[in-house]
Amino acid sequence: MNAKDRYDAGLKVRREVLGADYVDSSIKNADAFMTHFQKFTTENCWGTVWTRPGLSRRDRSLLNLAMLSALGKPDELKLHVKGALTNGLTRDEIAEVFLQVGVYCGVPACLESFKVGKAVFAELDAKK
Repeated sequence: MNAKDRYDAGLKVRREVLGADYVDSSIKNADAFMTHFQKFTTENCWGTVWTRPGLSRRDRSLLNLAMLSALGKPDELKLHVKGALTNGLTRDEIAEVFLQVGVYCGVPACLESFKVGKAVFAELDAKK
């Protein structure tokens, strides 16, 4: 696949997982500086890795939740909690990921992740 094909494939997957409104807004609102990042992440993260056949989107979401929790990245975690729900994870499964993080990465990481999850669920429930 060439760079354009990777970008196009990545954009498709990124929209499906994170939501077209979010993705399109991120790209549209990127200034000249941030456009580099939008292209990079769409092509490489989403177009190269997320399109690979080795793991399901559900499995990739499980990994992302654990890694973002362990790294203490709450803004990205919020986005990927929503994506994990889109990819078929339940709230209980997300809680299990965060508990696993607590055992291996520490209670502060676990607590922060639960706070993020709670906020995402409240936001989604308010829209119902």
